[in-house]
Amino acid sequence: MRWGFAALLLLTSLLLLSIGVYNAFSLPSSPQPDLRDNYRIVFFHVPSAIVSFIAFTTTLISSIQYLRTNNLKWDDVASSSAKFGFLMITAALISGSIWAKVAWGSFWNWDPRETTVLILWFAYAAYFALRESIENREDKAKISSIFSIFAYVTIPLSYLSTKFYFSLHPSTQEVSVGVGIGVTLGMNIIAFILVFVTYLYIDSFLNGIERKMEVEL
Repeated sequence: MRWGFAALLLLTSLLLLSIGVYNAFSLPSSPQPDLRDNYRIVFFHVPSAIVSFIAFTTTLISSIQYLRTNNLKWDDVASSSAKFGFLMITAALISGSIWAKVAWGSFWNWDPRETTVLILWFAYAAYFALRESIENREDKAKISSIFSIFAYVTIPLSYLSTKFYFSLHPSTQEVSVGVGIGVTLGMNIIAFILVFVTYLYIDSFLNGIERKMEVEL
């Protein structure tokens, strides 16, 4: 039953992602000469960024739950979610840099959004470095949970950066998309979320098995 549910989630997410990718490459080119087909990266950049925020929020909630209950299952969820979030924010940084090269002429412009997301990336890189440096399982869970609560400050910081400072990065209020683009983007966001849920479900379960085996040994 457990693996059947995971397989259903994975198949659903892959189906939606396949349709989303197909639609993303089937839409007409941008009328703006500088963008042409390069705007299609948005269909992967935006879902990656959104899902990374969801994953890091899941890590925050799970870390708080661990500190409340001392149940290592919550730490399994927190670390699994952080792994996926880190992968997604890395993808967002890379795709955003490609977009910046096309739209603004340089891969990196020290724009407030770029800079704050880079700070976010380093904060969660430090989270994993911290986990690897601690051998005791309970100490690792407790210290990394506390660290993740402070690291989460980088999430609202990066999100609000375009509101408080001048930024080349367009805000959500400035972006207007057509129905075709909106539907395709929404489909990819849902697909990325389902992939995250599938990964979280499987990886946290495997982490739990590994933890039990360590106790038995």
